[in-house]
Amino acid sequence: MFAPASGHGVFDRDGGERQLALEYLAEAWNVAEDDGVQTGSLAHASLFAALATFVKMHGDEATADLIALLPDRIRSGEYNLERILQ
Repeated sequence: MFAPASGHGVFDRDGGERQLALEYLAEAWNVAEDDGVQTGSLAHASLFAALATFVKMHGDEATADLIALLPDRIRSGEYNLERILQ
């Protein structure tokens, strides 16, 4: 599902550490898929881990505020891995 970043993606703007983190996660994701873990299960577990981490770091309200912004960002294509920004 994931491949190393190509073109211009959302993480290109922030550079460095976030891009490296995404590459580590992509590698783990691909290994899990190769081991037979279903993509939907990986996505659900990843979302749970990410949200639990945000709640621990920033609290319930700040996390809920962040999540409230996601529908517009998703609809605008920000999370589309096939989208290339110009």
